[in-house]
Amino acid sequence: MLKAGVLGAGHLGKIHLRLLQQSEKYELVGFYDPDQQNAGKIQEEFGYNSFSSLDELIDAVDVVDIVTPTLSHYDCAVQAIGKGKHIFIEKPIANSVEEAEKLIKLASDHGVKGQVGHVERFNPAFISVKDKISNPMFIETHRLAEFNPRGTDVPVVLDLMIHDIDIILSVVDSKVKSINASGVSVISKSPDIANARIEFENGCVANLTASRISLKNMRKSRFFQRDAYISVDFLEKKVEVVKMKDAPEVPDEFALVLQNAEGEKKQIYFENPKIDANNAILDELETFADAIKNNTTPIVTLTQGTEALKVAKEIISSF
Repeated sequence: MLKAGVLGAGHLGKIHLRLLQQSEKYELVGFYDPDQQNAGKIQEEFGYNSFSSLDELIDAVDVVDIVTPTLSHYDCAVQAIGKGKHIFIEKPIANSVEEAEKLIKLASDHGVKGQVGHVERFNPAFISVKDKISNPMFIETHRLAEFNPRGTDVPVVLDLMIHDIDIILSVVDSKVKSINASGVSVISKSPDIANARIEFENGCVANLTASRISLKNMRKSRFFQRDAYISVDFLEKKVEVVKMKDAPEVPDEFALVLQNAEGEKKQIYFENPKIDANNAILDELETFADAIKNNTTPIVTLTQGTEALKVAKEIISSF
């Protein structure tokens, strides 16, 4: 078992602590939180071992799980990597692209592995259809949330939209050509609602909307490709797959057949992929353990986390 320690014991940090303690692939050694009052409360309530300093925690583990505010991601990661520790780092990977690129080089120089917490890659709905998404040419995403003061220290693009940016970059095999975006600050000092249009060199277009001031929660993405439409509901963990194929000469009487202007007939049919329930956060942590143990590439690499951050920063700069 890999010895793991958590940096940061806020809302998400407490979830990571609980799951690491449950995991059969990690031994939870403890956590460090600079807020000693909060740390003492958590230690007393849950029995987790609270370290008195960042260095002490890093020295005691194999894997450092960084669940601190974004501004401190880089400094925490640098200290962990410098001592030869593998790092799991929450999204976004760092506060700037420059910091993120330095982390990639540091990890490579010290021979350690890193994974970024883009948890939607482990959403069971997305997992059930990701192999069916092939060369999409139009993508539309909506990630809407009710207002919550937690997270408003960063623009909604880094808080919410970056999830969809990462998913899109993982399925579009092409470089970004151009980005146009707009964002509006309504309650916070940083944008609370944003829309971005990303054009790729292969002609694919992605239209993303994110809001943290909505009256309801929504996390939906739709992928349009040749002869197929795929919808993923990340919140409800549901999918819809609609495909078309050449219609047979004599279709079934219940078949749904469309004919285009050229007279070509296509039959529409529906697929219902099996969705296996899981705990996405536990899965991302445990697949990282597998990557370390088997010396394989993590599912969400530091480089991929950096690419998502690059696009997010370009969106923000175009407001």
